[in-house]
Amino acid sequence: MPHPSQDPSHENGSPRLSRRAFTAAAAGAVLGSAFLPAATAGAATRASARPERAAAVSGGGDLGPNVIVFDPSTANIQGTLDNIFHQQESAQFGTGRYALLFKPGTYNGLNAQIGFYTSIAGLGRNPDDVQINGDVTVDAGWFNGNATQNFWRSVENMALTPVSGTDRWAVAQAAPFRRMHIKGGLNLAPNGYGWASGGYIADSKVDGTISPYSQQQWYTRDSQIGGWGNGVWNMVFSGVVGAPGQSFPNPVYTTLDTTPVSREKPYLYLNGSDYAVFVPSLRTNARGVSWANGSTPGTSIPLSQFYVVKSGATAATINQALSQGLNLLFTPGIYHVDQTINITRANTVVLGIGYPTIIPDNGVTAVQTADVDGIRLAGLLLDAGTTNSAYLLRVGPAGASTRHASNPTTVQDVFVRIGGAGAGKATTSMEVNSADTIIDHTWIWRADHGAGVGWETNRADYGLRVNGANVLATGLFVEHFNKYCVEWSGQGGRTIFFQNELAYDAPNQAAIQNGSTAGYAAYKVDDGVNTHEAWGVGSYCNFTAAPSIQVDHGFEAPQKSGVKFHDVLVVSLGGMGQYKHVINSTGGATSGTSTVPSTVVSYP
Repeated sequence: MPHPSQDPSHENGSPRLSRRAFTAAAAGAVLGSAFLPAATAGAATRASARPERAAAVSGGGDLGPNVIVFDPSTANIQGTLDNIFHQQESAQFGTGRYALLFKPGTYNGLNAQIGFYTSIAGLGRNPDDVQINGDVTVDAGWFNGNATQNFWRSVENMALTPVSGTDRWAVAQAAPFRRMHIKGGLNLAPNGYGWASGGYIADSKVDGTISPYSQQQWYTRDSQIGGWGNGVWNMVFSGVVGAPGQSFPNPVYTTLDTTPVSREKPYLYLNGSDYAVFVPSLRTNARGVSWANGSTPGTSIPLSQFYVVKSGATAATINQALSQGLNLLFTPGIYHVDQTINITRANTVVLGIGYPTIIPDNGVTAVQTADVDGIRLAGLLLDAGTTNSAYLLRVGPAGASTRHASNPTTVQDVFVRIGGAGAGKATTSMEVNSADTIIDHTWIWRADHGAGVGWETNRADYGLRVNGANVLATGLFVEHFNKYCVEWSGQGGRTIFFQNELAYDAPNQAAIQNGSTAGYAAYKVDDGVNTHEAWGVGSYCNFTAAPSIQVDHGFEAPQKSGVKFHDVLVVSLGGMGQYKHVINSTGGATSGTSTVPSTVVSYP
């Protein structure tokens, strides 16, 4: 619970002592919905149907039962939005999945409140093709004004003119805000300015000021903003026109003038009357939005080159589609797979809309790729099954050594969950072996609340393990693993923004003893690494099961001139455990119960 002396409404005040300050009731049941064309998607069946090439689909064509397509003439849009929100508002671990898509045009007087597992997106080639004179809102009324569990929702590719002049997007992890044009301001805190723990913005233009208020940390990439209001612990910017200047730790801004390499997420749009997927081009030393000079550069792929994956599809069907040379468009639903989805062809696009969720059965790896150029993985939630999987996602096989700098694989808005919706286990959540891979916004989460949660019940030793060379992570959120949340073995790695919490439920000091080291670092660079660099990285401890636990350091790295950290912090949330140092033996210990960060500006 919050300390009574804290005032979360104060712009520069301390935020919550525990992000999960209240016990959430898992809303597993989803209400019926007569207005929808079919029932909410649940677990996939085991039917064995042959995939067929998807015909070019005219506007409003069938993309699955939980894809709702609007145009400006659609009747009662607000009623439909409200019904879906009512269903999804508190369904944190429910089975409902929805994509709300708006055809190009102008929509007046809407307020699209966005709940769990709901994606709202424009179908234009560029954000300004869909103009909403109204709001897309995330608030926290369902959780007593606390936005720290507002996960798994997204908004993309539209322009908003907010009714009040400021739109509200009060989110936590796994809630991307992409390709947006806000013709006004943006408020990142809930009504009443309660706790918040986000978040991520990319390729967006906000004409007014972004006001984070109680947001603990935020990463903004390749965007243009009219101003930035304040910071709490860790605000990171790369390639952002209008960003505040570098000033960490006071104010807590880490600012890079450009993003070294980036490529925006693929997106579904209407090319004339037909659906297509647009695949943006690679950018180097990027700054500002990709659509600043008209349209985002890239390639359009017609939907006829995609297998549209709907509820009922099996892993065998999906793999057969891939073997035929098709890309994949996953529609909203929950997909149990009894064999690994294998992506072997260069430049394959695997795009999910509406938080399609892949659950491996029988301990298989959910998704893996070959060591080839240009695979795009985007918009997926990988949920661990009850039988332990060695991996949930593997990018490239072990020992991969081919370079892909001119056409890297990208992993964007791919989220991993172990437990929460039910017991699940995975030894390693995500392993990246292919060189030059870009990990652009991921939340890899061993659940600290919900169903199937316990030190061994949802055992997961490693969050992200990187073996490939020259891998770049932009917007990396990894939390609560039994051992290392991040372990980096590849040379030349870079991370811009890292947010972490250690496992809340470690039962005692002995449970996390790591040889002669007390505890596992949140982010470890292995001893054999000669070059690595990270900016704006933070780790928090909240050992609720054993508050006396101490860990030697939040970050661990070899002391070499080519291994560099910038703007590093550790925080003890209300004194529930302590860090002795920030990185290796550098940086002071966290300070009792005061929830004040210990910082290191530059290491070594």
